[in-house]
Amino acid sequence: MATVVPLPAPVLVAVKDDLATFPVRRIYCVGRNYADHAREMGGDPDREPPFFFGKPRDAAVSGGGTIEYPPATSNLHYEVELVVALGKGGSSIPVAGALDCVFGYAVGIDLTRRDLQARAKEKGQPWEMAKGFDRSAPVSAIIPVSRVGHPRTGAIWLNVNGETRQRGDLAQMTWSVAEIIAQLSTFVTLAPGDLLFTGTPSGVGPLVSGDRVRCGIDGLGELEIAVV
Repeated sequence: MATVVPLPAPVLVAVKDDLATFPVRRIYCVGRNYADHAREMGGDPDREPPFFFGKPRDAAVSGGGTIEYPPATSNLHYEVELVVALGKGGSSIPVAGALDCVFGYAVGIDLTRRDLQARAKEKGQPWEMAKGFDRSAPVSAIIPVSRVGHPRTGAIWLNVNGETRQRGDLAQMTWSVAEIIAQLSTFVTLAPGDLLFTGTPSGVGPLVSGDRVRCGIDGLGELEIAVV
């Protein structure tokens, strides 16, 4: 069928040691899913249920690389996260069957225009321009479940210019991957190609042009970006 404008190019993320790639459908993110980070951002991890926000699919940057410092901010922040790649979907998915939807896992960075986010919070406005800007979701190659299983523990860390800024463990997640999938599927119908960023440990902070970021998760490899 003819289209009145060109069809958007597909957004593809590499799969580790595979010629095939993972086509991105949607990107969902979980807010404040580590207790220390929730406190760091002024929340109450003991009472606050998970909440979700999104990024456009073309915010994904497979393999990291060079990221231009985005416009309209003077306070760009890093947040290292476990990323879940879905191979199946559905709505109202039970927790017991949620992990059956997972194709694999990766390392991601949720880049945030923190000053825009703070102003949006003050005014009760949406976060889209703080979270959903161009190239705001670098992600490493996905490792399939068949190779890595479902990691529930393991160090998650991020360095800036060789200095450790974030270090935690996947076991510190308030809501597990299965619980995230189940809860999110009560709001939207999930589908193959969805990426879920699952929250970040404490230690988030600013980046400036010239910074080099290296991060990783035990068993899932590493991701590097350079801010220019």
